[in-house]
Amino acid sequence: MAEVEAKEEYRDVLQSLLNILHSEDEDQEQIEDFLEEMHPQEIAHLLESLPANDRQIVWEHVPADSEGEILVHLADDVRSAIIDKMDAEQLVAATESLDTDDLADLLPEMPRDIVQEILLSMEQQERERLHSVLSYSEDSAGGLMDLDMVTVRADTSLDVVLRYLRRRGSIPESTDSLFVMDREGRFQGLLPLTVILTNDVEMHVSEVMEHDVIGIPVDMPARDVANLFERRDLITAPVIAEDGQLLGRITIDDVVDVIREEADHSLMSMAGLNEEEDMFAPVLTSTRRRSIWLAINLLTALLAAWVIGQFEGTIEKLVALAVLMPVVASMGGIAGSQTLTLVIRGMALGKINPSNARTIFRKELGVGIWNGLIWAIVIAVVAGLWFNSVSLSLVIASAIVLNLIVAAISGAVIPLILKRFGIDPALSGSVILTTVTDVVGFFAFLGLATLFLI
Repeated sequence: MAEVEAKEEYRDVLQSLLNILHSEDEDQEQIEDFLEEMHPQEIAHLLESLPANDRQIVWEHVPADSEGEILVHLADDVRSAIIDKMDAEQLVAATESLDTDDLADLLPEMPRDIVQEILLSMEQQERERLHSVLSYSEDSAGGLMDLDMVTVRADTSLDVVLRYLRRRGSIPESTDSLFVMDREGRFQGLLPLTVILTNDVEMHVSEVMEHDVIGIPVDMPARDVANLFERRDLITAPVIAEDGQLLGRITIDDVVDVIREEADHSLMSMAGLNEEEDMFAPVLTSTRRRSIWLAINLLTALLAAWVIGQFEGTIEKLVALAVLMPVVASMGGIAGSQTLTLVIRGMALGKINPSNARTIFRKELGVGIWNGLIWAIVIAVVAGLWFNSVSLSLVIASAIVLNLIVAAISGAVIPLILKRFGIDPALSGSVILTTVTDVVGFFAFLGLATLFLI
């Protein structure tokens, strides 16, 4: 219910902004007042929902101190289009208030001369911190981590820690714990803020800290980091190097972004689209991008058509085959997609690995056999009554069983094979599966019909 209300509220906000933009006496101050009350991430979402011309008008009125954070939250295509129209002075000013990890996400999108200017405007320590973050892959724990954190020593009293926090005046956002490290900078454990506030100030950190906290390796994939946060209900976690050195921290807000991006990627990849693509990109740009996927699908469709063509004589002699062919292919495609989706999701959540893949395979094979037998009987009865042919019923029943078994095997195996070769199963798995089930379905049905009906 709350989600529905939130969507309706967003639609109202978007419509209100469009009404302002398209009114005959466009009020510049009204646009600025409209945006002033909004969070930078909400403004980014609005910008992505606007056509290019309206987007540029709105961008000219966003609060100057929010430009950097808005850019960070925009999709790649939208961000690139806006950056292209900003001058050097605007870009440098937009990055001044950004955290190091956000700035690291933004710099690769900027012109090289602007990057150099930004780096020269930074203090030496901040520049070194930035280079440290940039040295890690964007899709790893190192690319996600924030260097802004509070560290303490184990031999310090809680009273000293409290006085230190008061002197700081503020703590980084999403801080629920302080990080304990030794004199060499190696991670030792966590000191939750609740522990500091609820224990005797004379106690030492080593007495009340959490010792059994495992740091996240700096090269751990972002997807695995998200799974770890989900399993352990974490809010923040330390990132460590191979030698145990504390490098930074990852917070739940960064992980939420990873989860959302993974969901978007999986959904869009199934159709051969990029989740970072601008909805309002020029027609020719979108056409070019989608043509590649359509070309791949055309090749697979031609392969299925070629198989049908090999049985042209059989189809001419028995028209019922042409009527029933789509049923065989469709049943295999749906059954295979169910297995494929299940396996891809299991791989994404880290629930499927080489040790249990064989068990998953046997289970899905069993499902394919039972579904094949059940629906073969149903379709055989329908075909028999429809065309008054027992032989045709037996042929289509056999083809259904065979195709559903192959579909189950393919749905379980294709993602694992693609993953082994470093190919995203969500991107190409469905195309390969559809090709397999179409080709096998047509070949089995028409081949058996040629042998037993003609």
